[in-house]
Amino acid sequence: MGSPRVVPAPPPWASRLHTVGVTGTNGKTTTTAWVAAALRSLSRPVARATTVGFFLDDVELPLGRSYDGFLKGMRACFDQGGSHAAIELTSESLARGFARAWPCRVGVFTNLTHDHLDAHGTPEHYLASKAQLFVSLPPGATAVLNASDESYELLREITPAGVVHRSYAVPSRGAPRGEPDLVATSVDVSWRGTRVACAVKDAASGLPGELRVRAIGSIYAENALAALLGAVAAGVEPEAAARAIAEAPPPPGRFEVIHERPYVVVDYAHSPDALARTVGVARALAGGARLVVVFGAGGKRDHDKRRPMGEAARPADVVVLTTDNPRDEDPGAIARAIAAGLAGHPAVRTELDRAQAIAAAIREAADDDVVLVAGKGHETEQVIGAETRRFSDVEVARAALAARG
Repeated sequence: MGSPRVVPAPPPWASRLHTVGVTGTNGKTTTTAWVAAALRSLSRPVARATTVGFFLDDVELPLGRSYDGFLKGMRACFDQGGSHAAIELTSESLARGFARAWPCRVGVFTNLTHDHLDAHGTPEHYLASKAQLFVSLPPGATAVLNASDESYELLREITPAGVVHRSYAVPSRGAPRGEPDLVATSVDVSWRGTRVACAVKDAASGLPGELRVRAIGSIYAENALAALLGAVAAGVEPEAAARAIAEAPPPPGRFEVIHERPYVVVDYAHSPDALARTVGVARALAGGARLVVVFGAGGKRDHDKRRPMGEAARPADVVVLTTDNPRDEDPGAIARAIAAGLAGHPAVRTELDRAQAIAAAIREAADDDVVLVAGKGHETEQVIGAETRRFSDVEVARAALAARG
């Protein structure tokens, strides 16, 4: 989400669009998409702004990734009779004042893990940037917080007086703090999707005791609970919200299964926490079959996350280190930094040509194996030096599968 360098006042019509803002490290795009799906029961079209693009319902608008482009999209929603929006808010845009330039009536927090320290310098600045969404909420607004995240108490403390608090918890991230409205008691993952059983604090709230999503992975339990509470805070009936979330497709590039026998999965995971969780899901679904993970890390970005990303991939049977967006940094040096977290792993190799790395992993896979290609997900470009090239993990993997026959 682009944001202005100088923070302007919101346009007069902005308050007519009831906006749910979503921030955090992982799960923003998915949570935003599911909130938007639920908001459709209140009005159409619903504006949805994420790093994937700007949409009115499911129609993508060809807008620039800027504040002006964002305003054009929101105005189009308003002019077409829309009254609700769900927007993904990055730490960079919040640090530059976006929460003051566009008012949100609901703020949703997914989680906070190691990422983007190249832009923020310290974890404290990173969290402070995310917190701007909640500092800026007006009286009567709602803050939806992750009670299993270490930042929960701080975010609750800094929200202004008059803001309503709602919270959820998935104990795999940590012991719940306070008394969450929803707590995941079990999460079942299969190749068909994810089922979350929930303990509901207040039976009179109408919140469901079970949520199902088509997305595959335990991380989606967090996203589903966050999206449900965010949508309900915006006025959606709990049953309608749960149904919309269950029917919504996962965003592209988020544990996207593009082939079976072998299973080939493309995922956007590019932080240590996201990669660890994605590898964990793939490991569990692979069972006794081999898991092959292909990934790299971006150049000229957060060097400190590289070794932890290697550690996150340790459950794989085979690890193929490759490029991500090396920019003008030595790709071999990036791979060696990741490899430090894989010291002692019996099957690590490096193939710096990403297309060749993906093709080789698929070519060598047995029918029962799982090949996980991580890091770029939905992206369709790769930055090498000063050149930006067309590159899609999905397209490359499908070409490799076609060649395999």
